[in-house]
Amino acid sequence: MTRVANAPVSFGVFELTTAPPPLSAGEMVDAVAAAGYDGIDLGPPGYLGTADDLADRLGGLLLAGGWADLPYHDPDAFRKALPALDATLDVFAAAPAAPEHFAPRPTLGGPSSPERFARPGGNAPGLAPGEWAGFAARVQETADRCREGGFEPAFHHHLGTHVESARDVERLLELTDVRLCLDTGHLLLAGGDPVTALRDWAGRIGHVHIKDGDTAIQAEALAEGADLRELMGRGGFPPLGEGELDLPGVVRALGETGYRGWVVIEQDTLPGRRTVERNIADQAANREKLRELGL
Repeated sequence: MTRVANAPVSFGVFELTTAPPPLSAGEMVDAVAAAGYDGIDLGPPGYLGTADDLADRLGGLLLAGGWADLPYHDPDAFRKALPALDATLDVFAAAPAAPEHFAPRPTLGGPSSPERFARPGGNAPGLAPGEWAGFAARVQETADRCREGGFEPAFHHHLGTHVESARDVERLLELTDVRLCLDTGHLLLAGGDPVTALRDWAGRIGHVHIKDGDTAIQAEALAEGADLRELMGRGGFPPLGEGELDLPGVVRALGETGYRGWVVIEQDTLPGRRTVERNIADQAANREKLRELGL
């Protein structure tokens, strides 16, 4: 059984944003609900509300999850960031009660690797062999901390970070017991096969982000020295059906592997590069694409 959510990043509201958000939280919640989604991700801290007002501001939607970014590669910075994780879990605890398998997932991610952010999916060097043990130990500590707070986390591999490629994911899965947030678009542009990954990692997948990816835009961006932010701005993550993602294959794999939980449609985009009206229309169309395939 699955339920489908969307996320603020699809509307140009995300952690890299420095300008005011292109639309209010209320406008976004209304658009997501009108398109037929069951839930929404949290977005930047405070955007959808705090522990005191989150449930009211969700307007009947469930909270599907939310990003928790910690610097796993830096022991000192990691320790300093743990209170922010606890604050995010407090917000999760204030979310509306959800049926089994649909409690919000803390989505664990790491900050950018400068070399990889500059060449997203371009096989820039990642962690050195000697760095993996400490990195993984801090991911495991974070997962345990989330579980102590009553939430089962999922680690999100991501272009431009230390866990970008399928090989990086497999290494992390070997060294931890954390479940995986499989992101089809980020894996596609990192050279992986999302359908194969859904089957190979089925026993460890606890959350799914569905997004498309355009490898032609990526290749042009890499050739011109454009970084991950610019890749997003150029449309490297297009509406579903406009990139190379085998969306029917992804839906089939979800059914065949018995996945139960949230499917979050994301279309990473930058504020100011697309109109609010276009973003709203795209997310309605994305929902309809999945509905046509039985989700």
